[in-house]
Amino acid sequence: MNIGIILMIGIALVSFIVQWRFKNKFKKYSEMPLASGLSGKDIAEKMLADNGISDVKIISAEGQLSDHYNPADRTVNLSPEVYNGRSVAAAAVSAHECGHAVQHAKAYGWLKFRSAVVPAVNVASKVVQWTLMIGVILLMFSGNPMILAVGVAALALVTIFAFITLPVEFDASNRALVWLELNRGVMQGNEEHDQAKDALWWAAMTYVVAALGSLATLVYYGSMLLNRRN
Repeated sequence: MNIGIILMIGIALVSFIVQWRFKNKFKKYSEMPLASGLSGKDIAEKMLADNGISDVKIISAEGQLSDHYNPADRTVNLSPEVYNGRSVAAAAVSAHECGHAVQHAKAYGWLKFRSAVVPAVNVASKVVQWTLMIGVILLMFSGNPMILAVGVAALALVTIFAFITLPVEFDASNRALVWLELNRGVMQGNEEHDQAKDALWWAAMTYVVAALGSLATLVYYGSMLLNRRN
């Protein structure tokens, strides 16, 4: 069996397990109220203020686990359960997204690099599926590798972007956890802080397996292209 297929199957299984664990962790910590009684919105406002950031808006965004920071319009977008939530999970996610805002304010290198390649990655993401599919068909029936080569190049860009995202996500979580550690009025006691750390670790693992999955797919199609040329 092709090594790329083996990698894809293995990583797909790991991804399923990680996603399952993350959702269970988030549900568990969503049911654990903060002793401080602060909401995700309250925590976001406090973290931004403590870092001297006054030009970032905190808004409630529709959807579950839709939380993100948008550097284009400088908004921290929190899902309703995080925005209004007063749980350990809400605190962890809110602080994490504000960690991205702090990265932006401090011109964090990896975030700048990631933002710079977003336009190219958006284009690559739109064409990668079709170019790979059509490229494989053309390669099988006509021996022409050009379209597949374009698809592999687009997939390589998407894969690089996935790995660039990793230090950005880990750093945002670290900033969040350090701030939560220093602000005992937000999280009272080591137990809440440890639970937040656990939740953010599993969230980070979803990005890791996504990056590895993209790499395995790249290995599969790349080997197909190279073997055909040889």
